Amino acid sequence: MSLVSFSSRLTTRAREAGSLLCIGLDPHPADLTEQSAPAARDFCLRLIEATAGLAAAFKPNAAFFEAFGPEGVDALRQVIAAVPEGIPVILDAKRGDIASTAQAYASAAFQALGADAITVNPYLGHDAVEPFLSDPARGVFLLCKTSNPGATDLQDLVIAGSGIPAGLTLYETVALLAQKWNRNDNLGLVVGATYPEDLRRVRSLAPGLWILAPGVGAQGGDLQAALKAGLRSDGLGLLIPVSRAISRAADLRAEATRLRDAIREYMALSDGSSQVDEVSTGLAALADGLLEAGCVKFGEFTLKSGLVSPIYLDLRQLVSYPALLAQVAAAYLPVLRSLSFDRLAALPYAALPIGAAISLQSGLPMVYPRKEVKAYGTKAEIEGLYVPGERVVVIDDLATTGGSKFEAIEKLVSAGLQVQDVVVLIDRQSGAFESLEQAGFSLHAVFTLTQLLEYWEKAGKVPGEKIQAVRAILRR
Repeated sequence: MSLVSFSSRLTTRAREAGSLLCIGLDPHPADLTEQSAPAARDFCLRLIEATAGLAAAFKPNAAFFEAFGPEGVDALRQVIAAVPEGIPVILDAKRGDIASTAQAYASAAFQALGADAITVNPYLGHDAVEPFLSDPARGVFLLCKTSNPGATDLQDLVIAGSGIPAGLTLYETVALLAQKWNRNDNLGLVVGATYPEDLRRVRSLAPGLWILAPGVGAQGGDLQAALKAGLRSDGLGLLIPVSRAISRAADLRAEATRLRDAIREYMALSDGSSQVDEVSTGLAALADGLLEAGCVKFGEFTLKSGLVSPIYLDLRQLVSYPALLAQVAAAYLPVLRSLSFDRLAALPYAALPIGAAISLQSGLPMVYPRKEVKAYGTKAEIEGLYVPGERVVVIDDLATTGGSKFEAIEKLVSAGLQVQDVVVLIDRQSGAFESLEQAGFSLHAVFTLTQLLEYWEKAGKVPGEKIQAVRAILRR
């Protein structure tokens, strides 16, 4: 099995091609010169030859080939093999069955046909999806919110169950489960461009996953709205599949170029070496949620130090907003995936529910250092199972000066654990980054306070004079 994950390969291709365009290989009967497998094959080969340099990926639709029986399946194999090396092929087959049958479907797609990824129906649960995920080099796109009008019949139903935050729809639950199941960095989601608000919601719940967004073109999805709703914080993470609009154009390459260039107007390719300066579209919903839930307040507040502040951040309120807490946890995951560690170490008290939510979504084990050591029982300073010598990443809600981080790190190190990284939701930019860096630790934040202020100001969420008052204390 390859050590390079499918998601990494897709990201590499998108950056190299400067494209998020996914060319659909759909040999509709109406488009063929004759109803035969060779005609379907040749139709797709012409598309590949004309557009290969413009494509982030190709997506053949299995149904149009299977309709021709064994000859059609052989034609599909030839089409996949004709895609130039380095360009991922996503087999649009929407498989879904119990585990043993799922394993057979996975072998057919990845070994027999040679596809790099496949679309899968998650309705049967994790054990039916897992066979497709076992090889990190092979990808899966779970059906989340499909592009068809009937998607709302089931996917918009509000559900409740063990471990599911109250008030989530079925498609939102699939997005959260995808975060948890993405152990090998090879799992993405299918979310229709025909539902931009739902696409925005999924991006906020799954900020780091690749999303396949069908529906632009023949189904009426708006390209600009889809890009604004679904792009990841690095300007990538969204594939726009287009089939008939290209295949039925008088000039295949010219139409593909037009679409590729239209997408480029709304993407900002980054090498990932530095954080973005602004709040991404995918995190905007989370920034709004924090404000609406009262986790961020503007006014006059006397802090523990006695200083008066024009802003108050209180993420302890998250325990009363399960869906928002789940969003917060999901926002940590892209940062955590870039780090090397064995366990989470959440700090009491505000970060404990955040750490638990991250653990539930990702499967990562957690420990936490106690604020006060018990005078009875085990008298443990660190709660949870761990082995001395393991590396932990410190999870907290906010970073201000870094003082509480140093206290916790001292307890963790005294217990024999190694600490290199600290991850928080919001960096207040009050010296924590510099203090930790001087001591040899790295601080990572989902947001800086400056990013949030800029977003709330541009979006008209907070009056300008209140924003300026906070900026004034940041400059001190």
